[in-house]
Amino acid sequence: MTAIGQSLPRKEDPRLLRGAGRFGDDLQRPGQLHARIVRAPQAHGVLRSVDVSMAVAAPGVVRVLTAADLPDDPRIPVRLTVQGIELTEHLQPVLARETVRYVGEPVAVVLAEDPYLAEDAAELVALDIDQLPVAMDADAGTVAAEFELGFGDTDAAFAEAEHVVELDFDVGRHSAVPLEPRTLLVEPDRATGALEVFGMTKVPVFNRGVLASMLDIDEARIRVHAMDAGGGFGVRGEFYPEDFLVAWLALHTGRPVKWTEDRAEHLVAVNHSRQQQHRISAAFAADGRLLGLRADVAHDNGAYCRTHGIIVPELTLAMLPGPYRVPAYRGRIAVVLTNKTPCGTYRAPGRFEGTVVREQLLDMAADQLGVDPVQLRRRNLLEPAELPHTRPMSTLGTDVVLDAADYPGLLDAAVAEAKRLGYYAQVEQSRAAGKRVGLGVAMFLEKSGLGPQETADVSVGTSGAVRVHSGGTSLGQGIETVLGQITADGLGVSAADVTVINGDTALQPFGAGSWASRSTVVGGGAVHEAALAVRERAIEVAARILEVAVADLTLHDGVVEVRGAPGQRVSLAEVARACQPGSAWLYAGEPAGLAARRRFEVAHMTYPYGAHLAVVELDEQTGGVRVLRYLVAYEVGRAINPELVRGQLIGGVAQGVGGALSEEFGYDESGQPQAVTFMDYLMPTAAEIPEVDVLVTENAPSADNPLGAKGAGEGGLTAAGAALANAVRNALGEAGSVARLPMTPARVRAMLAGEAG
Repeated sequence: MTAIGQSLPRKEDPRLLRGAGRFGDDLQRPGQLHARIVRAPQAHGVLRSVDVSMAVAAPGVVRVLTAADLPDDPRIPVRLTVQGIELTEHLQPVLARETVRYVGEPVAVVLAEDPYLAEDAAELVALDIDQLPVAMDADAGTVAAEFELGFGDTDAAFAEAEHVVELDFDVGRHSAVPLEPRTLLVEPDRATGALEVFGMTKVPVFNRGVLASMLDIDEARIRVHAMDAGGGFGVRGEFYPEDFLVAWLALHTGRPVKWTEDRAEHLVAVNHSRQQQHRISAAFAADGRLLGLRADVAHDNGAYCRTHGIIVPELTLAMLPGPYRVPAYRGRIAVVLTNKTPCGTYRAPGRFEGTVVREQLLDMAADQLGVDPVQLRRRNLLEPAELPHTRPMSTLGTDVVLDAADYPGLLDAAVAEAKRLGYYAQVEQSRAAGKRVGLGVAMFLEKSGLGPQETADVSVGTSGAVRVHSGGTSLGQGIETVLGQITADGLGVSAADVTVINGDTALQPFGAGSWASRSTVVGGGAVHEAALAVRERAIEVAARILEVAVADLTLHDGVVEVRGAPGQRVSLAEVARACQPGSAWLYAGEPAGLAARRRFEVAHMTYPYGAHLAVVELDEQTGGVRVLRYLVAYEVGRAINPELVRGQLIGGVAQGVGGALSEEFGYDESGQPQAVTFMDYLMPTAAEIPEVDVLVTENAPSADNPLGAKGAGEGGLTAAGAALANAVRNALGEAGSVARLPMTPARVRAMLAGEAG
């Protein structure tokens, strides 16, 4: 039995369940100071003055920092430049200097002996702001970038079409709200000027480089330690103003500085996401063949372009055609700056938005063409024989090459599973009983395994224990378990003997981090190759010890033995000891140790895919939407740990239900946020999330990595808005569209009233 493919218990769970996890706010250092951020109370205005005199005089205050105290105007750089578009003039400063552009923008930092004194003193900082007009929607904002992607002759496609279907659709602004808000602790070494940074838990190597550049120190003086994290989902770990400010204060005071974000801060400070306006049209032949697709999108990016730059709008356009056969496509997008919290990625960025728009359009098209929605999709899905399929576009710096897949097969399997579980029968029975019930189907295409590389070390100690140093980070996805299983199979040991250490820049200085569903595909690929290299090295040294040929040896269960002679063996621990300096078994000049570092590089992403089906019931009095049944069918290529794949998918559905039905960051006409507590930002609870049925398939392993794996982190969310929007539309009996997410009770009630009128 191999470890890969087994639902082994998570390595992370014993410490987490016993309260032994190490989260950011758990850490304390002697003599530490506490930071509190002073944030702009207005959405747009000229910052005339920042009066800190009362705050400086407050008890326990050590320092108050404003933009005037910084030697220049440091701005947060973009991590990945796409489409060759320069965004320098739109980057966010770490502290507002002359103008504030959104409620919550950092203006000053108060440093005090304890967090309560810091918070009290922060309220004494007086801001003089002359209010300026606010831009609260894309029509009134500043265009930071415009570009288009596409292929084929769309004009000819639409001229030839027998049917043209058009749709206007808005996706509301929402984002991730992890159980644990952000925390950061930076401890300086007075003797060396080095900084120990705790809490940059997502892309620590990148963040270390940014911080070193902004502080103008060598990156070797900064060691970033990834921590346990109460959820990531895209918003955690990208470089924020606080990441610079806390480190700068620690460096300049010579004392540890800690900052812990409260929930009210989180809701106005971390990256928002999703807000887009779509106008999309599709051209169909008389037989229902899709001839062409056009999309015009306005992406509301908030006040600045942060680390993610314009990744999200690019992904929206590049992934909009989905798994369908689209002969001609043209997508145009405008990235607009408004006076709201800046945007970035949130789990399935760009794909959640594009999928709901495309799949709602297909349901409308099915009605207009008089065909079943599932049949229309099946008619237009790419067939296995057409794959790999190259689309002449690029996204995230890679060409779009759809890898092995059976899209129609998965759709058929999903529908068959839903019928077996009684979804369709339940809809019929409920409607016969006079209930407003609808069923929605949506197909989706994901992306995963983004490069360009990941690096991993695998080593065996003299006790036989195996250690992995990975560049990935643990955000709750089970990366320690998965990488442990991959190592166990590659090296020939038990997964229980493997310890995985993630996100420590001193132990693994070349890691690219965990994001974009890349940990298993790219990080796992690096670990797999490093484990195989250690295996090869162990057998080579064991051959010297046993005085046999390498070809005569096999390694399993932590033991190297002679084939056909099980009594002739050495353990990995013995081999590791034989690899120590001074060993008689080492050749002259041969490096010591039983270890290997390997880098896994990828040129293309993998493209997992799936289908969502949802059954909903509408309350005609309140407009409330109750999700009765939910199914996710997902092709993962190869499931390293099937239960972890299931968990990822179910968690994604929960977030998708929130984004589809209740979660929204609203603003008033002056730019004041209207969702700054959980009284107003309505996350779904256990009462709103149905039991989720999951169908995981491994029928199309990827040829682009040695494991055949495709990412699992985002597929539970990607099509949730689409399936629920189609289910609500079906329950309403709408000929048109639901037009907007989230489908709040007020909006559904308005649609019901319009129907009655």
